[in-house]
Amino acid sequence: MKNKKSKQEFLGTVGVISLGCSKNRINTEQMMFLLHEAGYFVTGEISDVDIVLLNTCGFIKSAKDEAVETILELVEEKKQGKIGKLIVAGCFPQRYKKHIMEDLPDIDAVVGTGSFNDIVNVIKNQGDGSSAFFDDINAPVSETPRIISTSPVWAYLKIAEGCDNRCAFCCIPDIRGNFRSRPIENIISEAKKLAEKGILELILVAQDLTRYGLDLYGEKKLTGLLTSLSEIEGLKWIRLHYLYPDEFDDELIEIISKSDKILKYLDIPIQHINDDILKKMNRRGTGQDIRTLFKRIREKIPEVVLRTSLITGLPGEGEKEYKELCKFLKEAKIERVGVFAYSPEEGTAAALMERPTKEIAEKRADDLNNLQQQIMQKWNETRIGTVTDVIIEDIITNYDGTSYLTARSFAESPEIDGYILVKNHGDDSQDAPGSTPVITEDMMWTLSPCLITGIENGELVGEPT
Repeated sequence: MKNKKSKQEFLGTVGVISLGCSKNRINTEQMMFLLHEAGYFVTGEISDVDIVLLNTCGFIKSAKDEAVETILELVEEKKQGKIGKLIVAGCFPQRYKKHIMEDLPDIDAVVGTGSFNDIVNVIKNQGDGSSAFFDDINAPVSETPRIISTSPVWAYLKIAEGCDNRCAFCCIPDIRGNFRSRPIENIISEAKKLAEKGILELILVAQDLTRYGLDLYGEKKLTGLLTSLSEIEGLKWIRLHYLYPDEFDDELIEIISKSDKILKYLDIPIQHINDDILKKMNRRGTGQDIRTLFKRIREKIPEVVLRTSLITGLPGEGEKEYKELCKFLKEAKIERVGVFAYSPEEGTAAALMERPTKEIAEKRADDLNNLQQQIMQKWNETRIGTVTDVIIEDIITNYDGTSYLTARSFAESPEIDGYILVKNHGDDSQDAPGSTPVITEDMMWTLSPCLITGIENGELVGEPT
């Protein structure tokens, strides 16, 4: 299939795979735009393409394993003649730039996290000996446009790149560079263009949203940014991902509590609650600071949904420290929690510290996940009988012909929190197959009220109102 630009030479087909986080997805979307503008046909399919572009994560062991497994699968496809060249980009080659081409010689080129904007030259220069591209990872954040690959009505919006926190377990500053904010006018301009295209929900992402503006303006500017974003016509929801706990001030709480656009859904990764572990991990603040913050947020924003991430098996975590973490989770009743077993990463300070065994870390993670499931079940039960606005994302049909909608409310963030299953039939008294659908395909991707009616197999279910 040829590029739609009739006057532009068709250069080939590029199949794109994006692994890892939302920030990596944005870089993928920017590369897709650059390739499209250059004359390549860009697709999510990888069969019979001239080039496969794989954008990778390299943050923790599971992400690295996924990257290597995917590369090896693609190498096999290449050997069988099913794909042409293989380009590997992102965090994995950035982290292992000294050895990746030697260890994986069937890769045609690698692109580091400072070189996403060079993707067209990377592909065009194949054959001239250029195969590794690693530019400055501390350069200003790229303002390259992108092809949105998420949905017709929601998109990620990156407001900063890199990180200055230097947590002892984390290698992100070495992969993504120091913290760099985008100019506020550039963010607002992009948000307006997205809203004009029909985007209803913007998910603000950065390693640390709360630090936004410090490097550019000498002071935190997140509240000012949120005020400006809230004034954009057509934009309905603003979701915040990754707010560092010790930078959370009363001004930020105030604007979230009063805004009808900023969702009462806050992602505040804390990693642990024990003071000694937090100190070893170079986390600012104490366990009591975290408890006080969560209490203050719940008092000011009663309907808030909190999300956090916890790590079991960190250096210094004995049975006492683990039990403190369990107790905190029971008391705080955090609605959404991602629990991870500690993965020692080479080059980080924590990797050199004494720690529990892998088996202990994984057992604790499993137990903590089970505890969280109980907390979530009780929380979900409190939602039964409530009416909430939802974004309808798909229509599915069960084996018996019953029609359902997959939908998200403010309490479900895309790609991580699952869906509300909405019964899509006209007769509220029965689930008879063949009954008249309330919502059809032309009504998808809109905000609609939904009554939560129950829980089935751990999933909330509801019906249109």
